[in-house]
Amino acid sequence: MKDLLINFLKPYWKQITLTIALLAVQAISNLYLPNLNADIINNGVAKGDVDYIMKTGSFMLVVTLLLAACAIVSSYFSSKISMSFGRDLRRAVFYKVESFSQADLDKFGTPSLITRNTNDVHQMQMLALMGLNLMVMAPIMCLGGIIMALRQDVVLSYSIIIIVPVMAAVVGLILIKAIPLFRSIQIKIDRVNQIMREKLMGVRVIRAFVKNDYEARRFDEANRDLTTTTLKVNRIIAIVMPLLMIIMNISTIAIIWFGGHRIDSGAMPIGNLTAFLTYVMEIMISVMLAMGMFIMVPRAEASAERLLEVLNTEPSIKDPDKLVVPVDRKGYVEFCNVEFSYPEAEEPVLKDISFTASPGETTAVIGSTGCGKSTLVNLIPRFYDVTGGSIKIDGIDIRDIPLQDLRDMIGLVPQRAFLFSGTIADNLRYGNENATDEELWHALEVAQAKDFVMDLPGKLYAPVEQGGVNFSGGQRQRLAIARALVKRPEIYIFDDSFSALDFKTDAKLRLALKDETANSTVIIVAQRVSTIMDADQIIALNDDGTIAGIGTHAQLMETCQVYRDIVYSQLSGEEVA
Repeated sequence: MKDLLINFLKPYWKQITLTIALLAVQAISNLYLPNLNADIINNGVAKGDVDYIMKTGSFMLVVTLLLAACAIVSSYFSSKISMSFGRDLRRAVFYKVESFSQADLDKFGTPSLITRNTNDVHQMQMLALMGLNLMVMAPIMCLGGIIMALRQDVVLSYSIIIIVPVMAAVVGLILIKAIPLFRSIQIKIDRVNQIMREKLMGVRVIRAFVKNDYEARRFDEANRDLTTTTLKVNRIIAIVMPLLMIIMNISTIAIIWFGGHRIDSGAMPIGNLTAFLTYVMEIMISVMLAMGMFIMVPRAEASAERLLEVLNTEPSIKDPDKLVVPVDRKGYVEFCNVEFSYPEAEEPVLKDISFTASPGETTAVIGSTGCGKSTLVNLIPRFYDVTGGSIKIDGIDIRDIPLQDLRDMIGLVPQRAFLFSGTIADNLRYGNENATDEELWHALEVAQAKDFVMDLPGKLYAPVEQGGVNFSGGQRQRLAIARALVKRPEIYIFDDSFSALDFKTDAKLRLALKDETANSTVIIVAQRVSTIMDADQIIALNDDGTIAGIGTHAQLMETCQVYRDIVYSQLSGEEVA
C-alpha cells in the first residue's frame, strides 16, 4: 500500500507540503487557544483586569480566524489531491486492463475488475483524503497536547500515562478483530457484482426458463453474506465509540477531582485546570481521530493489494524487444503446425494446424460446436498466443510484429456483435475515425444495413444503446460488419458473423463482400454450409481440433467424411447436387 500511495501521490508533493503546513498551523492554533483562555481566567477574570481580557480576547479572535482560514484552505487542497489521486489510480488500472490479453482478463474476471476500478479505488481515495487531515493533525494534537498539559501541571499529567495506553489498547483489540473481515468484504462485493451482472445480461434467458425466484435466491444469498459480514464489522467498530467516551468521561471526572484538590491546596490556579482539561480532551480526540484512520487502513490495505495485483501483472501478450514492422502489407496469413492449449487445460484445443490464406481469396473454417473454430481465428490478432508452432503474416511471425500494427491490419467481426453506446456513426468510425459520411453509407450498403438505417430518425446519428440492445441480432451483425468494412484492413475475419441473417440477406451480403474485399484476405468461421460453399478454400476441423480436410466444396465432398456429414445434416440431396 505504501508503494501505491508514494507512486501516485508523488506528482502532488508541493500541494501536499502546503496542506501539511496549513494543518500544522491549524493544530498549533488549536493548542495555543486553551493557554490563552487560561491566561484570561488567571490574569484577567481573577484580577478583574478588563483591559487584559479585551486585549487577550481580541488576540484569541485573530487566532481563531487564522485557524478557520487554514481549515478551509487545507480542506480544499486535501480534497483536490485525493480526488486527483483517485483519478490517476483509476486511469492507471483502466489502461493496465486494456493491455491484458484475453487469458489475463479470464484470470481476474470481469466483475472483479469492475469492483477493483470502482470500490477499491474509492477506498484508496478516501484513505488519501482522511490521511492528509488525520495523519497530520492527530500526532501534532497528541504530542502538543501532552507537552502543553505538562506545562499546566506536571503532577496531574500522570493521568495521561494511564488514559492514552488504555485507549490505544481498546482500539488495538478491536482492529485485530476487524481487519480479517475488511478483507473478506471486498471479495463478497465481487460476488454480488458478478451475480448482478449475470442477472442483467441474461435477463431474457432467466425469464424464458422462469428462473426469477432461483436468481433472486442466488442474489439474496450473496447479498445476505455481504450484509452479515458488513454488520459484523460495524458492530465491532460501533463498540469503539462508547468505550472511548466512557474512558473520556471517567478521565474528566478523575482530573476534575484531583485538580480540585490541587486548586484547594494552592498548587495550581483554576485557569490551569480548565486548560489542562482542554488539552486532555484534545489528546483523547486525537487518539479517536487516529482510531478512525486505523479503521480505514485495513480495508484500504485490502483494496491496495487487489489494485497492486492488477498493476503488477505483466500482460502475457506484449510487444517483443525486437520489433519487425511489415513494410509491404498484403495480408498473407500462414499457420505453421499451430497448437494451442488454454491455461491449465489437459488437452490442446487445436493441434497441428497448417494452412495458408491469401489476398483475394476467401478461406472458410467449419466444424462441429466446440472444435476450436473461434479459437483459431482469435489467435491471428493475438487475443491468445499459440502454445506451439507459429502464425505468420506476410512471412513475419505475428509475435515479432507490434501489436498495434498487427491489429491495424485486421478487421474483426466477433461472434457476439457488440455495439457501443453513442450513435451509429460513432460505432462505424471505431475503426477509422476520419471516415466520411459517404464512406459510412457505402459500408452500410455493402453490409445490407443501409435500408434500415435510412428508416431510423437521425439516420447515421441515430442513438445506439449499450451493447446495441435497441437493434435486433441481425441488425447488430450487419452494423458490426459495416464497422469492419470502414476500417479497410488487409485481413477480414468474420467469426460466425452471418448466423442471425436470413438466407436472402446472407446471399446478398456475401455477393457484395466479394467485390469489396477483392484485394483482401478473408477468413470466415461459419456453422451454415450455405455461407461458405463458394469459398476458395474450406478447412474442416475434427472434434479434437485437428484438420479433417482442406479444399473447395467439391473437393471436400469427395475426400472428407467430416465435411460430408456436416453438409448432409443441413442440406437435402437435391440441394447438394
